[in-house]
This record gives sequence, structure tokens and C-alpha cells, in this order.
Amino acid sequence: MSRCPPMPRIGKAFSPAIGGRGASASWAPPPGPSVPLVSDISGDDFSAFAAGQALRLPGAGHSLLHYQDRGRGPAVLLGHAYLGDSSVWEPQIQALSRQYRVIAPDLWGHGASGPLPFNTQRLEDLAEQMLELMEALDIPEFAVVGLSAGNLWGTELALRAPDRVRALVMMGPCPAARRDKASLRYLGMLDSAETEGRVTPDLARAIVPLFCRQGTEPATPQGSELARALAAMPADRLRDSVVPLGRILFGRIDGPDRLARLDPATTLLLYGEADALCPHPEMQRMAALIGCEAVQVPGAGHLSGMDRPEFVNRCLLQWLERTLR
Repeated sequence: MSRCPPMPRIGKAFSPAIGGRGASASWAPPPGPSVPLVSDISGDDFSAFAAGQALRLPGAGHSLLHYQDRGRGPAVLLGHAYLGDSSVWEPQIQALSRQYRVIAPDLWGHGASGPLPFNTQRLEDLAEQMLELMEALDIPEFAVVGLSAGNLWGTELALRAPDRVRALVMMGPCPAARRDKASLRYLGMLDSAETEGRVTPDLARAIVPLFCRQGTEPATPQGSELARALAAMPADRLRDSVVPLGRILFGRIDGPDRLARLDPATTLLLYGEADALCPHPEMQRMAALIGCEAVQVPGAGHLSGMDRPEFVNRCLLQWLERTLR
């Protein structure tokens, strides 16, 4: 098991203004509002936060995909966990945007993005949409950093466009899909949320320990915040977007040969020491299957970038320096 060697402590973070390289591309945006719906911020205002940007992607109907676009330099695409949004990446965005252009979208039905497009029915559709996002932003090459379910479309994207995805970091990656008790349990949770039209307190108590460090209960501040966010989800968002998207992510079935096709030289696994979803033996088997390096994040749960941001940031900066520079 690899360990990230010590690096200087990251000091006060800042968020570079949006913009970045404008490499020419043959892809032409379709007619209509398919450009960022926010004015560009010029100059060197490093306090600027590129909020409220959205794109209407080809084939996505009227749904707008919201994303953050911060920093300049080689591009890094971040994929957040299911039931979260791009704000979960804030510690990483602050650190990475010093040297990289960071693109952090909200999944459909999550954060500020619109509902799940009716023709989005497979993992391949999500990967293709993220590729369309990068094409619309004129970004020909980039690294992908996925968290939890963000690894599912991130891995698919790396396999579909290996000439464009120069590096892949899998944080808290879901084990190779199979019809086991865990997957059936997750699908049962989706059925319950759809039937009730809400995340009930009992369902929240079952979900919170999956995302937080082992031993975290809904009564703790971290657990309470997640439980409140789940309870506040509108019924239409749950039924039209969150539940169908969950079935796409957790209902897929693929074999270990899919992971074995990844490039071990450009793939890194990061997982929390106290991650209930990604136990150490399973992560070691996954790393061996890919042939890549694996780093355990001490004391972290499933959301390791929030639990141990400085450790995770050091690992990401070192890996990106090795693979993107």
C-alpha cells in the first residue's frame, strides 16, 4: 500500500478567476443556450467564485447542467458522490485551482443542476454527457477525479476516451458491480424513497453511516447535516431524478474485466481507513486487479476529501504533478 510522502502544509487557499486555456476544437456548440450562462471574469481576481454556470448539453433536452469552473492550467474534472453536489469538493477546489483548471459539475437532480434528462438511462450516457461538457469548454485533455458513484461514470469516461483522460483518481470507488446483498439493499432504499416521496427518518439513519466515518450517527453534527439535507429533498426531485439516477448507478452489472482495462500507470485509488462502503481488503483486491497504486487515508470515512482534506490534497497534487505535467 502506497503512502503520500510529506509535502509542505497548504497555506491560505484562494480560488482563481474563471477562464483558462482556449484550445481550439473542431466540435461546434449546437444552436441555443449552450454556452456558460454567466459572464466571464477577467483579470487576476483570485477571490472570484465562478458560481451559477450552466450548460445545455446536446441531447439533454431542456435540462441545464450546473458546474463550477475555477482556476487556470491543465484541466481536472471532479465527479461528486451520489446524494451530494459539487460543494463537497470545496477543500480540493481551493487547493487544486492554484495550479489547475478545475471543473466540478453537479449531477442531474443534485445541487443546482436540472432534472435527469429522459434519455439518460445508462452509465454510458452520463459519461458521454461529461465528455460533451469538456468539449463545450474547449478542453481536449484532462484528469478525472471521482468520488464514490462519481467513479462509475469517471471510469466509463476513461475507458471511452483514453486519448483524452490523462489520469484517473478513484476516491472511495464502488467495488465491481454484482448482485449481492449490499446492492439489493441500496436498490431497496431507492424503492422506499420513491414510494414515500421522501427520505424518512428511518431511511436517513440507514444512509448516514454509509457516507460518514464508522461510528458517526445522525445525532452528530456531520450526520445531522446529511440527514437534514436528505429530509429536505422535494418529492418531485426524488422521483424524477434522484431515484432513477440511483438505479442507473447501483443497478448496473459489470465484470472485473472492465477495471482491468484501465491504465495502471495513470490510475490511483484513494480510500478512507474508516470507510464502511470500501473496506480495505476490497480496495486492495481492486488495486491488484488494475495493477495500480492504492493509498489509505488515515481516519477518513467515505467522504475522505472532507474528513482529511490536507492529506487528500497532497496526494492529488502529487499524482497530478506526475501525470499531467
